[in-house]
Amino acid sequence: MEPPAPEQQQRPRSHTVTTTTTSFTASFSAGSGTLAYDREFLRTPPGLLMLAEIVLGLLVWTLIAGTEYFLYPAFGWVMFVAVFYWVLTVFFLIIYMTMTYTRIPQVPWTTVGLCFNGSAFFLYLIAAIVDASLVTKELDSHNYNSWAASSFFAFMVTFCYAGNAYFSFISWQSRTLQ
Repeated sequence: MEPPAPEQQQRPRSHTVTTTTTSFTASFSAGSGTLAYDREFLRTPPGLLMLAEIVLGLLVWTLIAGTEYFLYPAFGWVMFVAVFYWVLTVFFLIIYMTMTYTRIPQVPWTTVGLCFNGSAFFLYLIAAIVDASLVTKELDSHNYNSWAASSFFAFMVTFCYAGNAYFSFISWQSRTLQ
């Protein structure tokens, strides 16, 4: 066997490249590889209210979705508000539970929370009033119980969002005074 020509010989690998890649990988995984978990958040009043909003909001839209709500356009509004804020509340719960808000300091989280909870309170109040105004036995008697229950739970969710809006306002006010 003949030794390979000098231009075909493999050059030894540079340790600099390997070290740089390893350092990048180590710092990347250390910086974003693990998510924190805040167990105490669910024991705070805003955390408990958020759980109540998720459970009661789920009841609102499932009670309506199990009926022929599509025959009455006003129930479409109630469904939109209920599903929209249910999804966003689950999203915010995940953000707070995993402490993702600490990784994105550019976002003014207290202002975002205040706007979210304030708008949820306002739109849920309108949806709950619309829901309650549509509940009559003459309209559709076999859906009466589901619609009445959804109306009750819609008002309960409204009160939860009002409470969270209050706590968000207190947090926002203390942050702006500093």
